[in-house]
Amino acid sequence: MRLPLAATAALLLTLAACSSPTTDLDAAGVIKALTQQGLPVTLSVTYTDSTDPNKQLGRPNGYTSKASFVDQRIDAAKVPGGKKGDVGLGGSVEVFEEADQAEQRAAYIQGIGEKMPMLGEYDYVAGSVLLRVSKELTPSQAGAFEAALGEVMK
Repeated sequence: MRLPLAATAALLLTLAACSSPTTDLDAAGVIKALTQQGLPVTLSVTYTDSTDPNKQLGRPNGYTSKASFVDQRIDAAKVPGGKKGDVGLGGSVEVFEEADQAEQRAAYIQGIGEKMPMLGEYDYVAGSVLLRVSKELTPSQAGAFEAALGEVMK
């Protein structure tokens, strides 16, 4: 079945309008924007391709930037093995070139958390940004991150 040219153009415009937003911010910039949204977070680590613990920064299908933050409401002494940069101390932001890469990474991380609950976390994707938030926070505290990320990505 062939669509008339006008219908094809309308379909393409609709699909483009539904595409997920991307951002010009890097991961540290997203954290700064979350702070400006009123979240009690402080940038703790901005990773480079040599310091990235996951070895994905700048690599094929990996993120283009990654940074971690500390949430002031989390008692670091109560986070097992918590060291600077750990999601358990607050969270992290990973920025990808494409939204589907962020979705795939979130699904991968959630799969690990399902198999090993001690590694669970809250994960929020908005466009090409994956926001990983510590499970030490309550659901409502973590939900504030999702709302703030939505505002940042508008």
